[in-house]
Amino acid sequence: METDSRVILETKRLYLREMTRADYAPLCEMLQDAECMYAYEHAFSDAEAHEWLERQLGRYRSYGYGLWAVILKESGRMIGQCGITMQDCGGVEKPEIGYIFNRSFWHNGYAIEAASACRTYAFETLDFDEVCSIIRENNLPSRRVAERNGMKATGSFVKHYYGMDMPHIVYTVRRERA
Repeated sequence: METDSRVILETKRLYLREMTRADYAPLCEMLQDAECMYAYEHAFSDAEAHEWLERQLGRYRSYGYGLWAVILKESGRMIGQCGITMQDCGGVEKPEIGYIFNRSFWHNGYAIEAASACRTYAFETLDFDEVCSIIRENNLPSRRVAERNGMKATGSFVKHYYGMDMPHIVYTVRRERA
């Protein structure tokens, strides 16, 4: 594991750490895979992938969190990204748990493992009372991850992206206070 990046979370099989510019190549394996990025309707260009990485680095500076690199402990390989970002949720800014994984690592439970750790972090460390996941209506695997993370569909809205209207469902979970 790189020594110049900060580990934020650890699960049984994963580390979540801040991304660095050295993560550009494994990030492109996800962002430039059209099948992986089907919810976005396109594979990202080099410029779009670079902008994505720079946006995460800026989020770390501005908020102290963002999408983090998901590292498989057994190999040290970056297999995805998962974290918390502030997102426009139908006109209201809300903390969102988001995730994208390299297609080679789908269907292994890594997304729910990482998303669940982010949920705990959002409530226990960042002291949010509520977090959401904003998921494109046709992205059934991501919707299942949100549901397994204790979230319920609480609304919907249409995002205008890449020249298209894309219906999204808002999944939300509130912190249970003792």
